Amino acid sequence: MSWWVWIPALIAALWAAHWGAGRLGAPLKKLRRQWGVSASAGGAFIGLAAASPEIGINATSAFRGVTDIGLGVMLGANVIAIPFMVITGYVATRKTDLGEDHRNHEAHVEDRQLKVDEQALWVLALPYIGIVALAAMLTLPPRWRGLDPVDGWIMLGAYAVFLLQAVIRGRGQGEAVEWSKKEILLALGGVTAIAAGTYFAVRATEEITSGIGLSALIGGLFITAPVAAMPEVFATWSVARGGQVTSALTSVLGDHAVTMTVAFLPLALVTVPVEDFRLVGTIWAFAALVAVLYAVFVRWGGAEPGFQRWQVAILGSVLVVYPCVVVFWALDVLGWFGVSRG
Repeated sequence: MSWWVWIPALIAALWAAHWGAGRLGAPLKKLRRQWGVSASAGGAFIGLAAASPEIGINATSAFRGVTDIGLGVMLGANVIAIPFMVITGYVATRKTDLGEDHRNHEAHVEDRQLKVDEQALWVLALPYIGIVALAAMLTLPPRWRGLDPVDGWIMLGAYAVFLLQAVIRGRGQGEAVEWSKKEILLALGGVTAIAAGTYFAVRATEEITSGIGLSALIGGLFITAPVAAMPEVFATWSVARGGQVTSALTSVLGDHAVTMTVAFLPLALVTVPVEDFRLVGTIWAFAALVAVLYAVFVRWGGAEPGFQRWQVAILGSVLVVYPCVVVFWALDVLGWFGVSRG
């Protein structure tokens, strides 16, 4: 079978996984409301559902012995997701009417600002930076380079701390919710869709990278990770357009905090060496950069917390600079043709 036949299979598989994540996310959102957790803090909890495709991809990659695919998806997603979601949220909210809870939104549009609840900075953004720093510290130094079981358990503990502080800080008055048998069955169906979708996503990536002649790590970084981000982009557009701006712009942090912790564990349990330090180190640097930019821009986004248009543009520029640096410096593509970087 030709490798290009697997491209639509990859897209369909990832969409199925994200459909399953949506069905799993519904009961988690109800639990958030029942426990009285705020929207921004709830991102740390609901991220379990949103990141379930990445967890499935990493588990499947570990099971099939192609851990570089999982590593590429895990690292690549944490670079591109934040810029993608902020740009999407900004564009989606350029209409003047976002409902009764956004009475000053017309002024935000005129001021070219995207307002976000400042609680997101303390509950999600700064702890997420800590998670990225911890993961890099466990995998990059020469004596510790790579992923091993101890790293996995440490990162799982980091998620427990991340979730606990978010719930405590964002705890408020709970509300009564009703549960239906249909919701429970849909959640179980969602788990099945995630399992099937992520299996075929990994299988498709194997075939595509093998057919093109790319390494599994590059395939995860530049094929599977961007495709996996597309359903999140549409979800962010829908949620932001509906007026839930903070939820739309903070869920990405909860999602990828889970990706860097819970989804870290399956790869770590089977041990993954880091053979190309320059490439992996470059990606870690960009993951840290976008996390820091997010936090700084939310805190100093103008008169109110959030993002101004020029700050959105800076985050967007990362999507251009990042692949260029990876291709021409970390991978040294010019060197393949005998062109010196010096």
